Amino acid sequence: MNTKLYVGDLSSNVTEAQLTELFSQAGNVKAVTRPVDRTTKQVRNYAFVEMGTAEEAAKAIHLFNGKELDGRAIKVSEAHSLERNAARHGFDRGGGGRHGHDQFIRGNSRSGYGRGSGHRGGG
Repeated sequence: MNTKLYVGDLSSNVTEAQLTELFSQAGNVKAVTRPVDRTTKQVRNYAFVEMGTAEEAAKAIHLFNGKELDGRAIKVSEAHSLERNAARHGFDRGGGGRHGHDQFIRGNSRSGYGRGSGHRGGG
């Protein structure tokens, strides 16, 4: 099991310090991150909490998943890496996959993006 946890459905009032205090009941909290929306500059409704060990992470999931925090029932689960999420959704980080980034660089005749998707002219 991963030591990094995803904590979802958070109120915008919940601080990193509050999360650290709460999750320390399950063990050693190495880090807490509350991502900020680049456009609005508001904290997002989720956070990442990194626990000291996999056992502490499992304990935190057991203790806090569904627990009410600032009027909301929070969701706590194992965080998934970018690679794992990309694979689950059919993306290939190398860019050569069926739905990979490479498609937008080289162009896809159906997407209308990139080289090779437009009219080549000539005659």
